[in-house]
Amino acid sequence: MTRELRHILCIDDERDILDVAQMCLETVGGYTATCCNSAGEALQRVAQIKPDIILLDVMMPQMNGPDAFAALQAIPEIRDVPVVLMTARIQPSEVKAYMKLGVAAVIAKPFDAMTLAGDVRAIWEARHAT
Repeated sequence: MTRELRHILCIDDERDILDVAQMCLETVGGYTATCCNSAGEALQRVAQIKPDIILLDVMMPQMNGPDAFAALQAIPEIRDVPVVLMTARIQPSEVKAYMKLGVAAVIAKPFDAMTLAGDVRAIWEARHAT
């Protein structure tokens, strides 16, 4: 049986984006959303948070999204957690490069606040389709 999507970890260096994402995911989607404003914070907390899916910004200081994705994949407890990159850089060649990394999907920024929860649900369901 497929596990239900309940808990989403959002990682972004912009507090405003985290606030909007959290509000949308919790209010519109009914999910629990935990937010981290850096990849370093997320890497320290992710094993305890135990998210079902991770939304990860691509362009962040200190550690960018692709590097953070690689670091997340090295943590055994969350290796199978799908990661969705969020970025304004959505040229087909860029999206293709992100997908080659092994991420579950790419969501364009700025995202639509009213559809974010549904977009995440669709990614979750596509990943868990039998």
